[in-house]
Amino acid sequence: MDDTTFLAQRFDADRGHLRAVAYRMLGSMSEAEDAVQEAWLRLQRSDASEIGNLGGWLTTVVSRVCLDMLRSRTSRREDPLEEFGPEPATDDDPEHEAVVADSVGLALLVVLETLTPAERLAFVLHDLFGVAFEEIAPIVGRTPTAARQLASRARRRVRTGAPVPDDLTRQREVVGAFMAAARDGDFDALLAVLDPDVVLRVDFGALKPERPAVLHGAEAVARQAIMFSSIERQGRQVLVDGGLAVLSAENGVPKSLLGMTVSGGRIVAIHIVADPDKVRDLELTELEEVTEG
Repeated sequence: MDDTTFLAQRFDADRGHLRAVAYRMLGSMSEAEDAVQEAWLRLQRSDASEIGNLGGWLTTVVSRVCLDMLRSRTSRREDPLEEFGPEPATDDDPEHEAVVADSVGLALLVVLETLTPAERLAFVLHDLFGVAFEEIAPIVGRTPTAARQLASRARRRVRTGAPVPDDLTRQREVVGAFMAAARDGDFDALLAVLDPDVVLRVDFGALKPERPAVLHGAEAVARQAIMFSSIERQGRQVLVDGGLAVLSAENGVPKSLLGMTVSGGRIVAIHIVADPDKVRDLELTELEEVTEG
């Protein structure tokens, strides 16, 4: 086995962990994959024999890449969306399963979007992945004490700002009302079930990796929901990680997943996974179907 093959195998062993770290930092699967790929390119340009802890080195590299991406995100904070009809992609990857399942549990992701890049990185690395502040400090250019303070501020924001999902019965009512309003093109009814500060994120995955998209605010999301009404017409409600989602299928084949976080009787976050391969990576037998759309 040559050195390149051996290095690739070692990298592949860490790929799932790196993708999970990057996804929680960026909130976008396609951007997470970009960050992981960049880490691989940097590893190829490095002298691997000088790296004592490859897993830690790769986590640091991915974190630096994510930090740069977060800092440059402002210019494309709200990209225009267009109606889409995703075609099946060709890259099946079962490693997506856990991250895609997590993508519809948006309560945490909603709050992470409000943090500064440094706060988000410190919180994700320390609180979600157990990275020591001594290792986080050089990534964010702070002392370990300052890195600890970043995570502490982020933790307070998460504890006080994360929406508490409604009970399942209320979620079903709200999601059902959303589906009906989108299907009927009823703009006012959509506004009635959307939180004024609702966030909609679309992850096109391999279909359009260059354009993860985010919309903020009830009016912008309501307009987009009407454009995406085909999802609601074809979809059925399913339960994923304690929250409701709308699964759209064509000829019995899963096509897209629209996850929603319902809190206080309104939808506070929507996440659309628009790559059929990513949706198919979910073990659908583990999804509890709760109603038909």
